[in-house]
Amino acid sequence: MAKGVNMLIGFTVTALAGLWLYERLPAQYNPFAPLSIDDPPTLVTRYKLRQMANHPQTCLALLEQAAERQQLRFRPVPNTGGTCPLTDVVRVQSFGEISLSSSFLASCPLALSATMFIHQRAAPLAKTTFGSPLVRVNHLGSYACRNIYNRKDARLSEHATADALDISGFGFANKQQVSVVKGWQASGRGSEYLHAAFDAGCPFFGNSLGPEYNAAHANHFHLGMRGYGLCR
Repeated sequence: MAKGVNMLIGFTVTALAGLWLYERLPAQYNPFAPLSIDDPPTLVTRYKLRQMANHPQTCLALLEQAAERQQLRFRPVPNTGGTCPLTDVVRVQSFGEISLSSSFLASCPLALSATMFIHQRAAPLAKTTFGSPLVRVNHLGSYACRNIYNRKDARLSEHATADALDISGFGFANKQQVSVVKGWQASGRGSEYLHAAFDAGCPFFGNSLGPEYNAAHANHFHLGMRGYGLCR
């Protein structure tokens, strides 16, 4: 009897604590609050972004919200089979008025994370660094059915599930261009922007690998959903 009462008390206390958190914590720190595309990057936001893989309809609804706000242009893609099957993926066509070097396939969580990163961090940084809007994102691709580093005995790469995007550079309304391969180790505002954008992007992704990680990433930022915050 006493054990049952204690369990009831414990459940009640937990429920009340959850209610208190839900009503008072800002959404980006509240694990019970639904994810919003406006949520700043926190550990809780990153966790919610990862959970979108288990809630494809919720994720798609957030992409549609971003599209309504002209932050994203995309279209759903049918599921595929084969060695590297794709499920619940989309083709990202632009980040609203910010164009792409080409469209790319993305898992819904990757598309959502990338949209949040571009509009919350990369675009504002362009204005503070160059005084000019960000108008283009250049990339080396997202989906590729291969193992990590193309090694025969390695595990499948994040690219095999369209869970990673390799960004190679940015373009601005003042016609200035910066590329990771030329600008990362250079001096000036281009290098400043690249370093700031990379650091600001890390909290939106499970792993962010740049030129200082290894030679294979000398020309791009690898932004992937796997992991819990690796930023190198």
